[in-house]
Amino acid sequence: MDLDTESGALSIVKDEGKKCHLIPNGSGHQGVNGSLLVGTCAPATGAAPGGSSQVDNLGYPKRETWARQMDFIMSCVGFAVGLGNVWRFPYLCYKNGGGVFLIPYLLIVFMGGIPIFFLEIALGQFMKAGSINVWNIAPLFKGLGCASMVIVFFCNTYYIMVLAWGFYYFVRSFNAILPWSTCNNTWNTPNCIEIFRQDDCQNELAEGSSPIIEFWENKVLNISDGLDQPGIINWEVMLCLMATWVMVYFCVWKGVKSTGKIVYFTATFPYIVLIILLVRGVTLPGAYDGIMYYLKPDWTKLGEAQVWIDAGTQIFFSYAIGLGALTALGSYNRFNNDCYKDAFVLALINSGTSFFAGFVVFSILGFMASEQGVDISKVAESGPGLAFIAYPKAVTLMPVAPLWAALFFFMLLLLGLDSQFVGVEGFVTGILDLFPGKYYMRYRRELAVAVCCLLCFIIDLSMVTQGGMYVFQLFDYYSASGMTLLWQAFWECIVVAWVYGADRFMDDIARMIGYRPFPWMKWCWSFITPCVCMGIFLFHLINYKPLTYNNVYVYPWWGEVIGWCLALSSMLCIPVSVVYKLFRANGSIREVGDPPLCPRAWIEFLRLRVISSIAINSVLT
Repeated sequence: MDLDTESGALSIVKDEGKKCHLIPNGSGHQGVNGSLLVGTCAPATGAAPGGSSQVDNLGYPKRETWARQMDFIMSCVGFAVGLGNVWRFPYLCYKNGGGVFLIPYLLIVFMGGIPIFFLEIALGQFMKAGSINVWNIAPLFKGLGCASMVIVFFCNTYYIMVLAWGFYYFVRSFNAILPWSTCNNTWNTPNCIEIFRQDDCQNELAEGSSPIIEFWENKVLNISDGLDQPGIINWEVMLCLMATWVMVYFCVWKGVKSTGKIVYFTATFPYIVLIILLVRGVTLPGAYDGIMYYLKPDWTKLGEAQVWIDAGTQIFFSYAIGLGALTALGSYNRFNNDCYKDAFVLALINSGTSFFAGFVVFSILGFMASEQGVDISKVAESGPGLAFIAYPKAVTLMPVAPLWAALFFFMLLLLGLDSQFVGVEGFVTGILDLFPGKYYMRYRRELAVAVCCLLCFIIDLSMVTQGGMYVFQLFDYYSASGMTLLWQAFWECIVVAWVYGADRFMDDIARMIGYRPFPWMKWCWSFITPCVCMGIFLFHLINYKPLTYNNVYVYPWWGEVIGWCLALSSMLCIPVSVVYKLFRANGSIREVGDPPLCPRAWIEFLRLRVISSIAINSVLT
């Protein structure tokens, strides 16, 4: 049989069910080392050459594929739809003009979110590789893969702390009286006030504090006075952290065959809980006012630059762009999977979940504001403040409070859990792809996952100390900030569109899905999306503000230095790798620049490898 490629055709000759020879038609096609692209195929039984069953017909490590395509969809939903959809988007929508915020949000979704989301999945699907090896299409810029690995490693390290806190709250919810609802506990101060209403305020109570805040700061965090006072480890939270890492390990250790099944529960059950919480929320007094605050349009906000920055940053966070995990998930797809359609479906689910979660959150906040007799702006929170202060306070005002608390924190745990283990999957995939089949070792995947989890757990121990919250904020504010993700996304578009070639990549996608995507994608990769990314990136730099805790504690100068080191550790991977490769090459920049920038022989070799693998499988079957 013959397969057409862009530069010729590939003939596959079958020898009595034993071998297949990959012979490019004509004499001009040679491998990267000058040898003919000839490979041997397994016998009909499927054994690989050399008797190893761990390599494919071309001598490369075998790659798993999803048992069903829905496994891929659910894994992407589980990874991309996370805590930010529930605790960040609703607050940003309320803060930035209500329903008006959807205008910049949707514009950036179509100009930046979906194009890069599709690019990462399609690149992984075509190259059948993780976040590092996919950039073999442009070896000079392979630092892009290293940068994404650094970012996702940092995310895996600090993100799980939210799950540990959520797990701790979930366990403590199984009490007849919620521990954060009373002031008669060992961690409470004399200033603790159980019930506080604005119209009951008296001068002697002006310095009073809520039992919810005291439980969070004095019991869960046991927070010290600053970053320079790490203090002791909170052993209860550490045990929750350990239990969470154990769950993550056993979700990931066997690969996508098992992960694809687990996400059916972890990705869908939170929607059931959200619906239950919405039904409960809208039946509470004050819910209507809360929802109106969420949606009420303020058209003057459109003229503020911060609104557009918030919209862009939220999209890159919630779509999990620049982490390399989407590339890893796409690499397990069938070659002819319609990833173009998948990208739009997943974008609809992601953004739809964010918008829907706003009704859940603000119906509850409206009820809480009504009960306390204050304006909703006084109770609206985002991030950990919503999850561990505002919502726990709201459930204490409801009948059967432990039930609603347990439901909420169980949902929070599941929302973060699948994002966490898919992030670990993406990191491990990128590492294992660096080792070819000849380095195959039994249980190497299980060992790699164990090492990754253990290393992250050791780093996490710094976040379960009394100064742990300050360390957590450093990671959150710098290591996986909007700046690092925008920088990564900008270079992904530049390399694919201008180094590899947007038209060439569109042709590759057409080979996979059977048709060319709408030209809008090519225009976005080439012009629109890089401009959007760089514009928001520059706004971030111009509007940069030093990190604080609760707008009170200012980090010391050396704390900011550590933070910028975390940010630059990924951002510098790209330029440093370019300089390193040019420095190591012989000749002038002009002479050594062309081969890495336009590696035609290497690109053709990769194409033949991917396309011929599909063809061989069809011959053998």
